[in-house]
Amino acid sequence: MGAGKTGALAFAAAMALGALGLMAGTSAGAKTPDGAKAPEGAKFDMAAEAAPATTACPSGVGEGARCLTGQDSAGAFYMIVMPKAWNGDLVVHAHGGPFLGAPTLKRVTEDVERWTIMPRLGYAFAASSYRQGGVAVTAAAEDNERLRRLFIDKVAKPRHVYLHGQSWGASVAAKGAELFADGKPYDAVLLTSGVLGGGTRSYDFRLDLRVVYQSLCRNHPLPSEPQYPLNIGLPLDSTMKQHDLAKRVDECLGLNKPAAERTPEQAAKVKTIVDVVHIPERSIQSHLNWATWHFQDIAFKRTGGASPFGNVGAVYAGSADDAALNAGVARYTADPKAVATLSADADLGGRIPVPVLTVHAIHDPTAMVELQESFGRTMAAAGRGDALVQTFTGDKDHSYLSDPTYAALMSALSTWATQGKKPTPESIAAGCEKAREKLGQTCRFEPKYQVQPLESRVAKRDRP
Repeated sequence: MGAGKTGALAFAAAMALGALGLMAGTSAGAKTPDGAKAPEGAKFDMAAEAAPATTACPSGVGEGARCLTGQDSAGAFYMIVMPKAWNGDLVVHAHGGPFLGAPTLKRVTEDVERWTIMPRLGYAFAASSYRQGGVAVTAAAEDNERLRRLFIDKVAKPRHVYLHGQSWGASVAAKGAELFADGKPYDAVLLTSGVLGGGTRSYDFRLDLRVVYQSLCRNHPLPSEPQYPLNIGLPLDSTMKQHDLAKRVDECLGLNKPAAERTPEQAAKVKTIVDVVHIPERSIQSHLNWATWHFQDIAFKRTGGASPFGNVGAVYAGSADDAALNAGVARYTADPKAVATLSADADLGGRIPVPVLTVHAIHDPTAMVELQESFGRTMAAAGRGDALVQTFTGDKDHSYLSDPTYAALMSALSTWATQGKKPTPESIAAGCEKAREKLGQTCRFEPKYQVQPLESRVAKRDRP
């Protein structure tokens, strides 16, 4: 799928334009670094950005690729991969997570290694660590936009720029495509395995998991420990670590044992969680982790110590005794100011002025597929429903599906953006089969799949 001799010529020409641009500021037909309007508070001063340094490329990016790295003026680490046979286009990548703690170059390197399909297809690939860890959507979107401008100013002038968001990063990318819309700095957007229900709705089920788990296990927190509202995740002064929680979960549910070795009580509790919260057994531990430390990050670093999550009005169903379950679970009211703060940062408006293509595994254990239905409604409400094409696969994975899957999506997206030919789920599935002839691996697109409303899987609740 490389661009061959033509791509190499395009790379050389673009590098020449980049050099001219550094001297003259702009060149004919090139995007300018200030082509998008920054939201209030965002500052992009390319004079403050150092030129990236050459570094050894991670494995798998393609023979002859050139890799550049640096730390931007906001503190985010980044890596850029320039394929030997560059097709002239750039993919700006928004990574998932979000990861807690300080940003690192290691995190960026891992993203490049996961998405080597992009440079192998001929695209330049730029990935940022973001300036900070935690659930900060708008800041992460700004960091990606800074990286786009840095690429143009310091490296080369791409013909087209595609914004790619994976998992939580899909929310970051969608937010960035809304915020940076003036001049259409991004030609199109690809959102893969996306958490796209908005920050105030996408995580409701994790509060449901916390309250149902606690009603069954009563060890997070233990009765002997200070009691706290579960919707804050964890008190700020807590010293609990993930291995501590994993030990408690194993004691109650036996998740580390084969199902046949669990006690009848453990098996019944696991079944209740799966049937009531509607998540697979294999993801219970990870969702409990996120509902602990990510909720803590949101409450204490983003929303002033209050929680934007509530479950008043939620009716839980699927247990052996729903009446007893609903009577026994803890109930919390979302703080209105916290909701407004998180909404301003992490909810989506759907006002994306360019083509948007999504893919989601139907059996995704991390980001439930019904989030796509919510995003479709958001785009339609903004009058941009025709700019969205959603595709689904029969996969059971979240982080990476297959090389031909993404090759087909990028081919369809670039054709849509540059030629105006809107793809269909059927045409993308056919494109995947064609790409598989060269790339191998699997194609599992299900063009006829109809995603159900998010409310069909997550209990409705009263909202401020």
